[in-house]
Amino acid sequence: MPTLVHSATKERARFSELEDRELLLALADGEEAALDELIDRKSAPLLQLVWRVVGDREDARDIVQLTFLRAWQHRERYDPRFSPNTWLYRIATNLGIDLLRSRMAKNRRREPVRSHFVRLADLRRSSVGELEDREVTSILHELADALSERQRAVFVLREVEGLPSAEVAEILGCQASTVRNHLFSARKILRRELVRRYPEYSAGLRRRGSIEGTP
Repeated sequence: MPTLVHSATKERARFSELEDRELLLALADGEEAALDELIDRKSAPLLQLVWRVVGDREDARDIVQLTFLRAWQHRERYDPRFSPNTWLYRIATNLGIDLLRSRMAKNRRREPVRSHFVRLADLRRSSVGELEDREVTSILHELADALSERQRAVFVLREVEGLPSAEVAEILGCQASTVRNHLFSARKILRRELVRRYPEYSAGLRRRGSIEGTP
């Protein structure tokens, strides 16, 4: 038994030294230890991404687990020409979009999750000039329910995660011009909803350029 444990530990250590692309190539070859390492390495960033898209932490955890299951089931589809994160983000984001569409079909609304994002109720004591970047992000997060599922995904990937339009296009399986159009529409909707719901913040946030932009 000690020999088997030692062997497994050495095998795991070997995969921990691989770069992401090498790890996914090992996964494509059916190496289960590569999947274990991938789960350890990518669970946290995937959870953060999916949570921002779907707005519910428990749903996000379920989607992340399903993402790794899909990655294993379709491991031979990984194309090393693309970024490893792009492949995983594509699986996770599409699962998140599917969930959002299911919610809309059931006409179900949920309150945003309280997290490191600050709730608007906590911001009413602050002047516009004192708003920090994280507070701006919080306000935009509160308004995200006005966006379509793809607009929301584009906004999170492009504006929150900071990914370039070309990579967002790869993740969503569309053209970069489509990403830019979705982003432009998302900003327009967010600006409209901000003015409608929270006019006390709208003028200052527009001056800071937080929700302005061209496609």
